[in-house]
Amino acid sequence: MLLKKNIPWTYVLGKIKFELTLVTVYAVAFGLFHEDLNLHHVTIPLAIPSIIGTIISLLLAFRSNQAYDRWWEARIIWGAIVNDSRTLIRQMKTFINDPEYSVEVDNFVNRFAKRQIMWCYSLGNMLRKKDAMQGAEDLLAEKDRKFTAAHGHVPNALLSLHGQDIKFATEEGWLNPFQQVEIDKTLTRLCDSMGKCERIKNTVFPTTYGLYINFALYLFIILLPFGLTEYLGSIIIPLVILISAAFLFVEKMAIHLQDPFENKPTDTPMTTIASNIERDIREMMRDFAHVKALSHRQTEKAFYLL
Repeated sequence: MLLKKNIPWTYVLGKIKFELTLVTVYAVAFGLFHEDLNLHHVTIPLAIPSIIGTIISLLLAFRSNQAYDRWWEARIIWGAIVNDSRTLIRQMKTFINDPEYSVEVDNFVNRFAKRQIMWCYSLGNMLRKKDAMQGAEDLLAEKDRKFTAAHGHVPNALLSLHGQDIKFATEEGWLNPFQQVEIDKTLTRLCDSMGKCERIKNTVFPTTYGLYINFALYLFIILLPFGLTEYLGSIIIPLVILISAAFLFVEKMAIHLQDPFENKPTDTPMTTIASNIERDIREMMRDFAHVKALSHRQTEKAFYLL
């Protein structure tokens, strides 16, 4: 995810460098050879490119809105994950009935909290098709690691371990049935958020829609010089490049936003969000040494964080 507000132009231009190179070659070739090839006699009404440009604008506006809706929905889901993760650990700390403050119960809650941190990281890595077990050595007990590694869906396995621990705590008398129900509701909301992320990940944006836009866009670029040469002469070369770049920028932006879990700089900032969740949970568990180390690592981030 992009972290700096001022994005370098080199990064922006790099996203359309191939398309912009083709447009530049075409515009320069048109400007150099239209006299030799008598292309100045071939003109079309400017209204034709204008109509096509209007159609493209409507198509790109629709695609950009739909793409942003997908990205924003993903961000809302991860905002809910932040809230539910805090709520889950708060419930575990306040609901557990431990009048003797035993080490066993304290270790139980700490293990539960670290597993929730691992769940956040593993969900982000799974959505990006990376190793969902990354960081398990530091956050999971050996028994939990073996159980989780045997499952193809690591975040779901971690929620199953949460459920088993809640059942164990209820049987031990640390939780009453009403508290168990409330914690289970929080786990259900986390499971719902996980499913919503998977729905966005597995729902492909219609490819035919992109093909139609590309066809109309390149037809517009091809016809544009013929509509301008009668009025502007050689200045059409930079003008065609700039107009084409504007349309290409919008299209590329929509393409990047429509898939918010594809391990790109425009992704939903899942790693950053998971790091913030870890910081909050460790503060709740009064693990300030890890909080300080985590804050130090966050100040050393590069241009983007995936």
